Parts: sequence; C-alpha cells; structure tokens
Amino acid sequence: MNDMIIKNETFDEERALYGSRDITVTDCRFDGPADGESAFKESRNVTVKNSFFNLRYPFWHDDKLVLDNIEMTENCRAALWYTNDATISNSKMHGIKALRECSNIKIESSDIISPEFGWSVKDIEMKDTTVQGEYFMMRSDRLHFENVTLKGKYSFQYITDSVFENCNFDTKDAFWHAKNVVVRNSVVKGEYLAWYCENVTFENCTIIGTQPLCYCKGLKLINCKMIDADLAFEKSEVEATIISPVVSIKNPHSGSISVPEVSEIIMDDASASGKIIVNGMEKCA
Repeated sequence: MNDMIIKNETFDEERALYGSRDITVTDCRFDGPADGESAFKESRNVTVKNSFFNLRYPFWHDDKLVLDNIEMTENCRAALWYTNDATISNSKMHGIKALRECSNIKIESSDIISPEFGWSVKDIEMKDTTVQGEYFMMRSDRLHFENVTLKGKYSFQYITDSVFENCNFDTKDAFWHAKNVVVRNSVVKGEYLAWYCENVTFENCTIIGTQPLCYCKGLKLINCKMIDADLAFEKSEVEATIISPVVSIKNPHSGSISVPEVSEIIMDDASASGKIIVNGMEKCA
C-alpha cells in the first residue's frame, strides 16, 4: 500500500520526485519554466492518476507503476524506458519513443501517438487502444494485443512469439522478419505484408494490399480473405485456405494455396513448386 499522497501540485524541476517509493500522485502537473527532466527516475511502487506531463523522460528505470488517466504531450518524449511491471489505462501517450527496453507492461483504453514506440520490449499486453506511429514495436517479444487499431508504417518488424486478436492494422511493411506469430479475426491493410517472416499464421483475417507474404517460411492462412492482393506468396513456403478471389499468385516456393478464384497465376521460376488449387482443382500457370 502506498504511504504518501501528493495532490494538486506542479513540478518543473530536474528529477522532481527522483527515487520515490510507495507514493500516490494525483491531479498534478509536470510542466513549467525550469523544464526539468526525469521526474520519477529510479522510483518504485508509484501510482499516478489524473495528471499532466509536458516534460521529458518521466519514467526511466522504474518498477511497479500504475498510470491512470494521464496525459503525455508531444514534449513528453521517451516517457518509459528500462521500466518493468507497469499498468497504463485511460491515458494519452503522445510523445515520440514512448516505450523502450521495458517488460511486463499492460496498456488498456488508451490513445498512443508515438513514432518508434515499443522497441525491444517484452511481455506487453495492449487492449482497446488506438495507435499512430512508425516502426511500432520493433524487435519486441511476447506481445498480446486485443482490439487495437493501428495506423502507421513498418510495424511489428522482427517481433517474436506474439498473438494479435480482433485488431485493425493499416500499416505498410508490417511483420517483416516476424517469427512465431498468430493474427486472428483481424484486418491487416498495407503493402508488402510480412516478407521474410517465419511460422506466422493468419486465421479468419482480411488481408488488403499489394505483394503480400513473400519470402516466408512456415506461413499459414486459415479462412482468410485477400483484397487487392497481387503477386502474392512469391518464394514462400505456405499452406493457405483463402475464401475470396485473389488478383495474382506468383511463384510460391512450396506448399498448397486453395482459392475460389484467381485472375492470374505466374509460375516462371523453375524452383517454384507450390500447388495452387482453384475451386477444388489444381491449376498451372
């Protein structure tokens, strides 16, 4: 249980609450002419509610945070780094690089506008949240997202061991080099989806955009729709059941692709041996 309560205060000095232990901060502002950094650096067991952050680096090297109904402006850059065991809810995170080298973080019912968010993080849960930003969650492990809406570019590159459910992603070059990932009941829109990925499964998804799913290993699609998908599956090892027409399929390396209709099959690479089954019958180029 937190021992100290700080309420209705404004802090702008350097390291204003550095090294705090067992405190609750509510209805406070971290803003002002002193322009101080690192308000809660090296703190532990801290709860912050209904507060405003307009200064840099507030939560570095912290453990056991609860952040509820807080606003981080675009000036609140690099807000959480090297921090473990945090819960963030009903909050705005609008500064660049808002999560780095963190673990065991839960984010719910929040709004994120943050380029380069979530690099090299582990064990992240995100639910009922909207996101805008480029290079989202790069090189991160063990992500579990539910009902997350994302708009950006170059998302989820080099991630591993992750699950995404009931999400809507509008993101170019997503899931490149991803490994051991499942995406269920989601919409994924964007060009060049998931190139060079390994052991990635899309189940009951809608995939939208040009040249998806090339150079993949262990790729699976289960009851998926593909819209505006041309030159799909080039050089990929794939097992796919697709329930919508596909514009074109090009040189799948191996496996089997089942579709109700495909406008063009391109098999001009001698090493391409994937089967393409159209409405129950195997087809050639």
